Formats: sequence, C-alpha cells, structure tokens
Amino acid sequence: MVARGGRRIIDGLSFAVQSGEALLLTGRNGAGKTTLIRALAGYLSPLSGTIRIDGFDDEREPREACHYVGHLDANKASLTVLENLRFWQSYLGGEGSGTMAEECLWAALERFGLDPLAEIPAGYLSAGQKRRLGLARLLVARRPVWLLDEPTVSLDAQSTALLAKIIDTHVADGGLVVAATHLPLGLGDARELRLGDGVNQGGAQ
Repeated sequence: MVARGGRRIIDGLSFAVQSGEALLLTGRNGAGKTTLIRALAGYLSPLSGTIRIDGFDDEREPREACHYVGHLDANKASLTVLENLRFWQSYLGGEGSGTMAEECLWAALERFGLDPLAEIPAGYLSAGQKRRLGLARLLVARRPVWLLDEPTVSLDAQSTALLAKIIDTHVADGGLVVAATHLPLGLGDARELRLGDGVNQGGAQ
C-alpha cells in the first residue's frame, strides 16, 4: 500500500516485470501512476508490502539499479548541454573515465540529436530539447531498470519515435522499463497495467 498526504493511493496491487520487458502504466489522472513510479524509484516508502529487484545485491538500495526520469527535466539553466550531461554522468556513477567517459557523453548527445547544441546553456533550449536532455542521462550510466514518468511530455512525433527506439534497444539488451504514460509510446512490444479508479487495484503478472 502506498499513501500520499495521508490518503491511500494504491492498495492491493501486485505485479512483476521481467528483464527484457517494458510495462506501461496507464489510467486516468489521479489513478496513481506517478505515485507508483515514485515508490518504485524509492522516493515514497510503501506503508505495507515490498518492492524487490531479484538478482540485485540485498545490501544495496534498489534505487541504485534504477534510472528515474520524472516530470521535471532536472537541467541547470546556466550550464551548457554538455555540462549538464557531464554532471549526471558523474552523479550517477557512469562507467569509464577520461576519453571513454567523454565518448559516452557525445554518443548520448548524438543519439538524442543534441550534439549541435552541446555548448549552448540549457536555459536557451526549447521545451522539447530540454526534455531530450533530461532523457539523455539514461545513456551515460548503465542501469538495468528505467522508471519513466510521462517521458514524452514536450516531445514531438519524431522525438517520441526516437525515444521508443532507445527504449526498445534497452529492453532488447535485457533491460527493464516501467513507464507511466497517457499517450502511446510506439514500443515494439510492451505490456499494459491500467490503474483503476479505486485504491484496490488488483494484480498483474
């Protein structure tokens, strides 16, 4: 059970997601999509029940295996696009150092079509460009679990299709994705878990 502000948002929910799988959380506004994503990411503690990542070191926090991208892009306006991404690479413990780390940064920028904007302060970017920069940190530190809350916000159709390809690649490589969304993501293959109108959500496997 997960509560916010003293009110039960999610209760009686049980589900499992396997490596190499994407799960889409859908449902009306207020159904608990964001609450569930934040609980999975470790930002909300369940009042009852457990969240477990099989095969992950029990001595470590589950969040250490996860990338979380929420509604906010978490970019610092005064830093350049490259400096923002370099911060996230360091903060998230990106693999490699020196030339290897720098090559990873530029590969992520190129993948999201941001390499021509690398030296521009993030504050000058459009809403869609800021969103792509926020998502680019998925590629600068290797983490098996991606938790995405409305990842297509501010993205146009072309950028949404690009994100779908990146998610499909992560899943094909054995990664796991849970995404809260009210719009189709265009993924090659994904399960859907629709959160209902009440707190007793039921279960899914």
